[in-house]
Amino acid sequence: MELFHLIKCGIKFIFDSKYRFVYLSGKGVYNKIADDEYLKKKFYAKMAYKLDLSNPKTFNEKMQWLKLYDRNLDYVKMVDKYEVKEYVASVIGKKYIIPTIAYWDNIDDIDWNSLPNKFVLKVTHDSGGIIICKDKNCFDVNKAVHILKKSIKRDYYMLHREWPYKNVPRRVIAEKYMSEKNSDNLTDYKFMCFNGICKCIFTCTDRYSKDGLKVTFYDTKWNILPFERHYKSRKEPEKKPDRLDEMIRLAEILSKDIPFVRVDFYLINNEIFFGEMTFYPGSGFEEFTPFKWDEILGSWISLPKINL
Repeated sequence: MELFHLIKCGIKFIFDSKYRFVYLSGKGVYNKIADDEYLKKKFYAKMAYKLDLSNPKTFNEKMQWLKLYDRNLDYVKMVDKYEVKEYVASVIGKKYIIPTIAYWDNIDDIDWNSLPNKFVLKVTHDSGGIIICKDKNCFDVNKAVHILKKSIKRDYYMLHREWPYKNVPRRVIAEKYMSEKNSDNLTDYKFMCFNGICKCIFTCTDRYSKDGLKVTFYDTKWNILPFERHYKSRKEPEKKPDRLDEMIRLAEILSKDIPFVRVDFYLINNEIFFGEMTFYPGSGFEEFTPFKWDEILGSWISLPKINL
């Protein structure tokens, strides 16, 4: 089966120029291409329609435009998983911040013995690569080090040209492990804010189920919206979170004066905790079904006036 898959991928690599570009871009082959040219090529390869930077209309097009032209230097600390905590605490309060246990500039400096029985590890400049330890007695340190070394080398900026990540210091942080009283499963509430106004929310659920990850979009009254983005959605809505309105208010405070940003919160034992701020969900390379919602969400973003 694995050999068949390799043969199939090889044939696709030879005959499908779009697939070939996406694959090689992930290997760093096009790192020296200018950001605008790179994004145009990758956008067409991933989205199957041409990127119009002079008159962007869809959500995905505007994500690329914002990468290139919205260069607010504050975004650098907002995507830094260590620095963003201090920033968010200064805006909405320290009580919403998941405690940091320690941080290290070098993976080899991690003092594994000093860490509690449960903890979470992250690198500060990357997306993903989270390591969760629920019990140190069965925690594989060597595997964790392997994952961290791979993550810390990853140039997330070059992969999708998300410029705020370019100058984030590469560090490792350990956070307090957070869980519900009767469950280890946390729901991540993601608030899509357009020019400081939350217009829709989505959740990621069923990540480890047989049917796979579900990404479900809601309006601010917790009604399921009639579209999907790359992943299937739930057929029935989840329970409306008790503190939804407060999370919306906090997301709008944090997104003030920003053309677009997604603000994530957890609701743990009915307490709100900040997750992260994301400026380019899916890096602007995830399709909408039906397509018109790519245009609808795009119409919600008012791009700043700049001289190109």
